[in-house]
Amino acid sequence: MIIKYREMRKKSKGFTLIELMIVVAIIAILAAIAIPQYRKFQMKSKTSEAKTNIGAIRTAEEAYAAEHDKYVLADWDPGQSAVANGNAVNWGDGGASGYGFDTIGFKPAGKVRYSYGVGANSTTVPTNSITDASNVTATDGNDDILIQARGDLDGDNTYVTFYCTDEDPEIQQHGSGF
Repeated sequence: MIIKYREMRKKSKGFTLIELMIVVAIIAILAAIAIPQYRKFQMKSKTSEAKTNIGAIRTAEEAYAAEHDKYVLADWDPGQSAVANGNAVNWGDGGASGYGFDTIGFKPAGKVRYSYGVGANSTTVPTNSITDASNVTATDGNDDILIQARGDLDGDNTYVTFYCTDEDPEIQQHGSGF
C-alpha cells in the first residue's frame, strides 16, 4: 500500500495546501502595498481636471479682456458644498447660476469635481455674493484677477486649491487635500 501511494505521489502534478497558502499570502502583501498607491495616483489624476479648466478659464478671460478691456469676476460654480466629498456634479449645481462664466463663454463638458471662481487679485477667494457679472479693469503688467479651483476629492474636509493669475499662467497648488 505504501508503494502504491509513492507511485501515485510521483504522478501527482497539483499543489499542496501549504504552497497555495504561501501564494495567497504573497498576493495579499502585494495588494496591501499596491492599493494605497493606486488610490494616490487616482487622486492625482483627478487634479488634471482643475488644471485644464483653470487654463480654459484663463484663456476665456484673456479673450474677453482683449475685446472689452476688463476681466469678468465669477462666483464659485458649482457651489463648494456640491463638490464636497469628491462628488462629480453637473456645472451650475448649487452655484451662482453661471454669473461671470456665461459672460466669458466658459462651460466645462461633463461633470466636475472642483468648484471654480474668479476674483479680483486683491482678495484671496472670490466673494460668495456676486449677483451679476462684475468687472475688473484690465491693466497690463498687473495681476488683476485670481482664477481658482477648489475641491475635496477624498472627502476628509481638507480642500486643495489650484490657482493662477492673469499675468502668470503657471498653476500653483495650495493645500495637500490628498
